Amino acid sequence: MNEPVVGRSRPHESAHLHVRGAAPYTDDLPEPAGTLHAALGLSPLAHGTLTGIDLDLIRRQPGVVAVLTAADIPAENNCGPLLHDDPILASGELRYVGQPVFAVIATHRDLARRAAALAKQAIQAEPLPAVLTALDAHAAGQYVLPPMHLTRGEPAEQLAQAPHRLQGTWSLGGQEQFYLEGQISLAVPQEGGEGLLVHCSTQHPSEMQQLVAHALGWPAHRVAVQCRRMGGGFGGKESQSALFACVASIAALRLGKPVKLRVDRDDDFLITGRRHGFDYRWDVGFDDAGRILAVDIDLISNAGHSADLSAPVMARALCHFDNAYWLPHLAMHGYCAKTNTQSNTAFRGFGGPQGAIAIEMILDGVARRLGLDPAEVRQRNFYAAGQDVTPYGQTVDELHAQALTAQLLASSRYAERRADIAAFNAASPVLKKGLAFTPVKFGISFNVAHLNQAGALVHVYTDGSVLVNHGGTEMGQGLNTKVAQVVAHELGLPFDAVRCSATDTSKVANTSATAASTGSDLNGKAAQDAARRIKTRLATLAGVRFGCAAETVVFTDGEVRGGGHRLPFKDLVAAAYLERIQLWSDGFYATPGLHWDRTKLQGHPFYYFAWGGAVCEALVDTLTGESRITQADLLHDVGTSLNPALDIGQVEGGFIQGMGWLTMEELVWHPTTGQLTTHAPSTYKIPTANDCPVEFRTTLFGVANANDTIHRSKAVGEPPLLLGFAALLAIKDACAAAGPEGCDPPLRAPATAEAVLDAIDAITATAPQA
Repeated sequence: MNEPVVGRSRPHESAHLHVRGAAPYTDDLPEPAGTLHAALGLSPLAHGTLTGIDLDLIRRQPGVVAVLTAADIPAENNCGPLLHDDPILASGELRYVGQPVFAVIATHRDLARRAAALAKQAIQAEPLPAVLTALDAHAAGQYVLPPMHLTRGEPAEQLAQAPHRLQGTWSLGGQEQFYLEGQISLAVPQEGGEGLLVHCSTQHPSEMQQLVAHALGWPAHRVAVQCRRMGGGFGGKESQSALFACVASIAALRLGKPVKLRVDRDDDFLITGRRHGFDYRWDVGFDDAGRILAVDIDLISNAGHSADLSAPVMARALCHFDNAYWLPHLAMHGYCAKTNTQSNTAFRGFGGPQGAIAIEMILDGVARRLGLDPAEVRQRNFYAAGQDVTPYGQTVDELHAQALTAQLLASSRYAERRADIAAFNAASPVLKKGLAFTPVKFGISFNVAHLNQAGALVHVYTDGSVLVNHGGTEMGQGLNTKVAQVVAHELGLPFDAVRCSATDTSKVANTSATAASTGSDLNGKAAQDAARRIKTRLATLAGVRFGCAAETVVFTDGEVRGGGHRLPFKDLVAAAYLERIQLWSDGFYATPGLHWDRTKLQGHPFYYFAWGGAVCEALVDTLTGESRITQADLLHDVGTSLNPALDIGQVEGGFIQGMGWLTMEELVWHPTTGQLTTHAPSTYKIPTANDCPVEFRTTLFGVANANDTIHRSKAVGEPPLLLGFAALLAIKDACAAAGPEGCDPPLRAPATAEAVLDAIDAITATAPQA
């Protein structure tokens, strides 16, 4: 008997193409004859009134075929996913440095870029005062949408009565998605201009279809969007691929020729948004054991110039502030500040990390105030029986935090290493070590209930091979591999008998974004549903042929068995075709039990929770501020894994990305011009293989999901990013070793060398002089 297909570690379905450089991405597709190339002219001002554009200057440049402005958009000048507040091309008002103002269409990409680079000379505008920071916007009451408030219990009264109070402010930077494949779209007119095929590197083909159709003034059925694979997305291609798809499509329709728009990396940084940076203010009450009694907290996000997805990002931040902890009394206030910067958007975790890290910083401060081990304080605050309802009203039905933490602290030798590190620090005046543990509880589902649905098509051909199409997009995470495993398992076939084709809005309609870690949950269930429908038809035929009940027929090892008979799957399929039995089917899945009141911020927004924990050890040079994570022990809950190899890869990758966000990835805007100065790999640093911990241990928790997910698995895309919290807090712990006993270093994030030195200077300045 063959090994089971589901639950088996196997390579990514395109791995053999990836390693050979043979996997075609959007830019690798053959360009149709006559393809033109677009580039964008960008605003030189953070805020201003657009008074004119010297179009003749641009038109005179070599190779230029056309120059398009907002006036050339046939219908709606909007690429905002929720609110219609985000123009495709600026009209009247300039909102940030890098905002697209016009599009150049030329015979070659380089010629288009050279012409677009004349934007500073061509754009005529009157400067206006700019607001560049979230705190300045908050002080001015300037928001992209109304503030959100969530209260439970009596926080004010409990704060007043608490034995201890901790008040503080903290600042957390944003993060660039830095997908290896940049934003790109290729729009190809179809059948005399009556339709348009858009090849787009996007996590949300259906949204691209709708926004392109709205910009053109067309019904959606005239636009098809395809995406075979992306070279990374991380949320940056959920909504923000729309501007590029719309510009390419508008140009293709106007000129009647294929148009490709692939932006340079610098322009990608300048045009698109990223993870929201947050500022916090908190007031916390706690007892002598470190148990949180009450919290009052402001969360202020830098939304940028438009709403984009800032509302659901803030909602998810508020819903994840509790992380793994019971907080009996609290008041949370979420503000989405409007600034003259890029419109920030989805990023792996979608606000969850920004919410959860605040309580982790608070608990670390509480532990230091009381002189207790931070891991012990965290355990005392975990959700437990009788204390298992979240601030938004959902019961936590799996209480894995205690068991998972106990396993991780034991396997990582946390207590022993605490003692070892204390001895090392006592003998080392310059290099200091730190150790930290942080847990993860992450809710899985879109926090907009209707998005939790998916469709799929499964085709069985007469030779027994199977083709699957579903609404999810492949961005390197292995979604197509997992879906193919699910279908192969359902039909009792080897993995190689099943293939997934490119995501296509003309095959599966009205799809949700591949986001919120729901790709395998939703599309796996939809594909399983389609495969089961075909399997039921085949089982009925087999039952007739074998003389047994259809319910007793088994599909396994490429065969169909029942009543003591067996037949190769392909032979049964061939017979079904001759009997005119349908050999293809659609499938559909909608996550059950979800509901959410977005005005009251109450409901059951998540189908289940994924859990995890990390123990990190850091080494800090107190003279230079340089730091390094020397060891990381990760234990993560993926339920019953569909593919352990892929899941471990996601856990490790998520941790490294979270570590990078919190330790080195720094975004800097010029304080007067509003220019993003860190807009290239030379100035914006992401982690490399050299930054991985030398000792890097990852284990899957291995407890089946209590909920009826696909084969009782759990999502693994976003939750592991929160494991990176332990890296930041380990660096903070090392900084504390350089100061007086009981000190609490004011370490900001990202914890760059400068931030580390500032934190050490702050605690040593207050130390008593010998």
